[in-house]
Amino acid sequence: MTQIKSRQRVADHGEVFTGEREVRAMCDLVSDECLRIDSRFLEPACGDGNFLAEILQRKLAVVKEKYRRSPYDWERNSLLALGSLYGVDILADNCAHCRSRLYKIWERAYRSVCRRECSDDTRRAVRFVLERNIVCGNARTLRCVDEAQQDTKVPIVFSEWTFPQNNAFLHRKDYTFAELLDEEAPGAAARNSDGEGTFVQEYVCHYRRLGEAEPAGQET
Repeated sequence: MTQIKSRQRVADHGEVFTGEREVRAMCDLVSDECLRIDSRFLEPACGDGNFLAEILQRKLAVVKEKYRRSPYDWERNSLLALGSLYGVDILADNCAHCRSRLYKIWERAYRSVCRRECSDDTRRAVRFVLERNIVCGNARTLRCVDEAQQDTKVPIVFSEWTFPQNNAFLHRKDYTFAELLDEEAPGAAARNSDGEGTFVQEYVCHYRRLGEAEPAGQET
C-alpha cells in the first residue's frame, strides 16, 4: 500500500496515508471497541479508508462468528457494523475509493456467509449506507465541498443507524456534524436531552428497502 499518491497531492492537501502496520497497531490500542459491532468510529481525514477498512474487517469477523448460521441476522448486523463507520475527506476520488473499498470488504464477507441467499436489495442498502457515511467535505469547517474542494453552504450531516425493535426495520436519524461536535454551536439549544446534536430528520423502513426513493420521514 503506497502512502503517497503524488507529490502534488502532498503539496496541495498534505495527503500522506498511514501505513498498514501503524493502522493495525493503533486499532489494537482500542481493540475492544473495534470488536463491538455497533461501536462508532469517525475518521475526519479518511483518505481511501485505511483505518475504516481495518476496523470493518475486525467487526465483520465478529458478525461472522456470531451469526454465520443465519443470513438474516448476518445481514442486519453487518449493516450495523457498516453504519457505525464514518469518514470525511476533502477529495472526491478518495471518498469514492473509500466507499468502494469498504463495499468490497463487505461483499467478500457476504458471499462467504450467505452464498445462495445473497440479495441485491441488501447490496443496494449497503451502498446507500456508505454514500451517507462517507462524505466529501471539510472536517475543519464541517461543510460539504464542491469539485474544487471549496466549502459550500451545505453542512455535513451524518446518519445514526439502529434496529431499535430488533426486527427488520432500520431506523435512521440524521444529525448535523457541527452540532455533534460543538455544544456551543448555533442551534445547540435544540439538542435532545442526551446531547446527541440537533435532530434533522428520521426515517424507518425495512433494511432491504434502503436506497429506494426516500420516504417522507419526519422533520423538526
